[in-house]
Amino acid sequence: MTSVITLIAAREATSLTGTTIGLVRDAIGGGSLTVLSPGEAVDLACGSAPDLERVRTALAGTSIDAIATQTEARRKRLLIADMDSTIITSETLDELAVYAGLGEKIAAITARAMNGELDFKAALLERVGMLKGLSVDALDQTWQGIRLTQGALELVATMKAHGAFTALVSGGFTFFTGRVAARVGFDLHRANELLDDGAVLLGRVGEPILDRSSKLATLRQLTACRGLAAADTLAVGDGANDLDMLLAAGLGVAFHAKPIVAASAQARVDHGNLRALLFAQGYPATAFATVG
Repeated sequence: MTSVITLIAAREATSLTGTTIGLVRDAIGGGSLTVLSPGEAVDLACGSAPDLERVRTALAGTSIDAIATQTEARRKRLLIADMDSTIITSETLDELAVYAGLGEKIAAITARAMNGELDFKAALLERVGMLKGLSVDALDQTWQGIRLTQGALELVATMKAHGAFTALVSGGFTFFTGRVAARVGFDLHRANELLDDGAVLLGRVGEPILDRSSKLATLRQLTACRGLAAADTLAVGDGANDLDMLLAAGLGVAFHAKPIVAASAQARVDHGNLRALLFAQGYPATAFATVG
């Protein structure tokens, strides 16, 4: 068997049943079953790449994701993750804008940029410019409200425990990526520098700006410097500026992503949390690293 399809249920909403598994097995023409987490995740072995549209049709009306992978190089040795709406549950720039009384206005621009309707760099500069004069205290206030996406700690800790290198690469700001990376355990973080004078934001970011091409370049750089093949890499994100790195990775996962990203990425998680990325690599729940 050269391919595997992994079914992952959103535990809060549903559970994998024998009936559902049977429908998928019929859709892909059979396959041996491996339980990764009872009621939550299973692997079904396939002789060839499964037809995901048929699988999704079989799963229609359920809160169950399906991810197809190759058995070779299934456990990845490099993780590159977006931060906003991926490792954390919010968009930090939008949250920061609330303190300037511009939350809805800036969030509308963010949504269009993340769906590929606006140039990322131009949209970033426009939004940051609108925050000129905002007290730097708003950065700490925003940080206090940040919440990690469920499964983020397990994802990073488990991959690191099995020898993977982990990087947080964001079009957001180093003020937040540094703190998120430290909390979650990433080996490296890269983002944009939000400039201030010690008291207020200057409405500018440092050059060069980390954008869509920068994320792809980071994936390629880390892959090369660690002597890895593209097949050894995993990338995850939700916005249009993540798409190039998702398409270049051995496994690129659109996580609760914008429509343009979900439609284009090789794999997607629409219902589950970040534990799904471990199941997609064949890790059973019993092998997940324990996190506090």
